[in-house]
Amino acid sequence: MDIVEAIRMRKSIRGYKPEPVPKEVLEKILDAAIRSPSSMNTQPWEITVVAGEVLDNIRKGNVEMFTSGAAINPEVPMPTYESKYKQRQVELAIQLFQLMGIGREDKEKRAEWMRRGYRFLDAPAAIILSVDSSLGEGHALLGVGAILQSICLAALNYGLGTCIEGQVVFFPEVVRRFTNIPESRRIVMAIAIGYPDWDFPANKVESKREPVESVTTWCGFDS
Repeated sequence: MDIVEAIRMRKSIRGYKPEPVPKEVLEKILDAAIRSPSSMNTQPWEITVVAGEVLDNIRKGNVEMFTSGAAINPEVPMPTYESKYKQRQVELAIQLFQLMGIGREDKEKRAEWMRRGYRFLDAPAAIILSVDSSLGEGHALLGVGAILQSICLAALNYGLGTCIEGQVVFFPEVVRRFTNIPESRRIVMAIAIGYPDWDFPANKVESKREPVESVTTWCGFDS
């Protein structure tokens, strides 16, 4: 697949077929993705791939924590969105909820959508990214961002869809309980991965992008 085509095609997949993803395919994706750039070739990422009973246990634990009203405890600071950034977030949410038939005042459907998020969107596999705590948050997180993109693009080559999720690691104690990721690592982000269910309404979302001219300043060019 052409790399530019892959970048344009990639989208967040929020509904998956139950068909498992072969370990061999995931290995090929990761073998390509670890070529991602990182500061001084530090390769800060640590990768944990989960499926089957382990993934089911994390799903269950996440939902139990959410249902109990437990406070989230992400190990990477949560952003606060304002102005145009908040507007983009709101526009996406409106489109998503309209496709899913979730009304503004429908608390139960909204709660079920949250539970689905905590279940890794019911994907058959997931990839969890962590970094050694000694690396801090700067360049190490940039490296994680690079490999996240690479995984999502490489997955397309095998007919797979992905969704980058921070929500699923809001309760890091649950993730650690079933994966044995040590306390010495900061759990950063996860990716739901599987074969897309194109009949799932949320997969019809088309997120907008700002035109290049509105986000780019050119310096030193003749025109």
